[in-house]
Amino acid sequence: METGLEPSFVAAALYDACIAELAALKPGNVGLHGEGHGMLVDEFVRSAAAIKGPISSRDAAVGQRIFNAVLATREVVSCNTNLGIVLLCAPLAHAALLSKSGQTLRDALRSTLRELTVGDAEQAFRAIRLANPGGLGEAARYDVRNADPMPQVTLQDAMREAAARDSIARQYANGFTEVFEIGATSLRDALNRGWTEAWATSACYLHLLALFADTHIARKSGIAAARRVSVRAQMLDASVRRASDPQSLYSELAAWDFELKRDGLNPGATADLTVASLFVVKLAQGRADTLNVSEDSD
Repeated sequence: METGLEPSFVAAALYDACIAELAALKPGNVGLHGEGHGMLVDEFVRSAAAIKGPISSRDAAVGQRIFNAVLATREVVSCNTNLGIVLLCAPLAHAALLSKSGQTLRDALRSTLRELTVGDAEQAFRAIRLANPGGLGEAARYDVRNADPMPQVTLQDAMREAAARDSIARQYANGFTEVFEIGATSLRDALNRGWTEAWATSACYLHLLALFADTHIARKSGIAAARRVSVRAQMLDASVRRASDPQSLYSELAAWDFELKRDGLNPGATADLTVASLFVVKLAQGRADTLNVSEDSD
């Protein structure tokens, strides 16, 4: 029996996750602390409002959620503001909406990923071409830019093919390990310390960036640049995790934000993982008695 969350709750959780991510200081990424990379905060706010309905639709398949969300985004902004967010949050929303009694969110997600179809891949590929993300390289197999003929592959298998070079794709391959075990855990730890949601989000972002070279930077500027950014993030992550008051690190983080934007380095994939982590935590505030969102099962 399906006992999932209501679409209205999932939509609100997604929108709130997007806005919470914008409210946090995330060096190199767009937010209320500073715009950059030719993009405005308002474009991200409008994009968040645009996707919440399509992604939380009760009866849509995952691929349809992805395509409809990207289409809705293109109707309100002219640039790619949220493709990674859409790709990550569509299966999470699907799992939360259609979970069965007694299932954890992560178990429901695993079922969702296993059940992805060739049709889901076709819709996702259409969405990626429509979003036209920067730095999209060539792929030997399952090249999303090649619409004719469409690859006959499920969305999970297509993502597995890209997992080594793209952290969003990697979540489809590993069951969203970084989101559940690192991002959401980091958020909860910081919130349990009494930190504001904004600072908990900053801590989550820095921790993810410290552990994983950002694949958006790697695609656009090379893996060496991505690794240099991660090394700097490791130092700041350690400082934040030791801090009794993270506000004391604001100036240092803001200075690094300026440097990264000056150099055209945007840890966009890490920001997307942060939104997905926030989404998972916010879903836990729904029907945790049914979804057991906070429990991970192997």
